[in-house]
Amino acid sequence: MNDDITIREAQQLVDQWIKKYGVRYFSELTNMACLTEEVGELARIMARKYGDQSFKQGEEQDPSDEMADVMWVLMCLANQTGVDLTEALKKNLEKKTNRDKTRHINNEKLKSKN
Repeated sequence: MNDDITIREAQQLVDQWIKKYGVRYFSELTNMACLTEEVGELARIMARKYGDQSFKQGEEQDPSDEMADVMWVLMCLANQTGVDLTEALKKNLEKKTNRDKTRHINNEKLKSKN
């Protein structure tokens, strides 16, 4: 059995959860603040795990739950504003490909330092 879900299915699951357990969506502005908070929590873990800071005793070290929180709130915002994240991502990848198809390949800063 395959447990993978698509982005569209994930958006639907979030919507179903909100309607069953969440009473209603928070306002878009509240969810934007929540998204910012969740990104900050992810940034804290990343700074400690991959940057120069160290973890405090008992502090969470796994970024996966914070990444999922970011996705959750982003999907809430998408649902509230009528954004199909699957289509948005497809369009965004096309935009980036058209804009950057040679930009990074030709960037001397990104070339291997062998």
